[in-house]
Amino acid sequence: MQLEPGQFLGTPCCPGVVEGVIRVVKAIDETKGLNGEILVTARTDPGWVPLYPLCSGLAIERGSLLSHSAVVARELGLPTIVGVTGLMKSLKTGMRVRLDAGKGELRILDDGEGDKESPGATNGEKLKKL
Repeated sequence: MQLEPGQFLGTPCCPGVVEGVIRVVKAIDETKGLNGEILVTARTDPGWVPLYPLCSGLAIERGSLLSHSAVVARELGLPTIVGVTGLMKSLKTGMRVRLDAGKGELRILDDGEGDKESPGATNGEKLKKL
């Protein structure tokens, strides 16, 4: 569900607020080099769990409060929102977002074209936990 331009709502699974660069992936083989980005995907399965410590947050189009992703995210304390319609169509790798997993809200802050961080910063340096 998209309320305002750049705003998405889903089911909050594990609270936490994080701002950072996103990595949008359709398949697990697209996650190579994941380093602190907020992971955005359509769905996950138990094979994705080893990736969770490598990301700062998780936003998934499918799933529910009791889905495997949600349960494991809570165990790890990883800010996570599931059931967020339209993520894969609307978001692109490199965008900066604010993920407020306590409210179940994701907001686009920057489209990734005009990076506001220092040009040489890595994704880990761009990440800002609140």
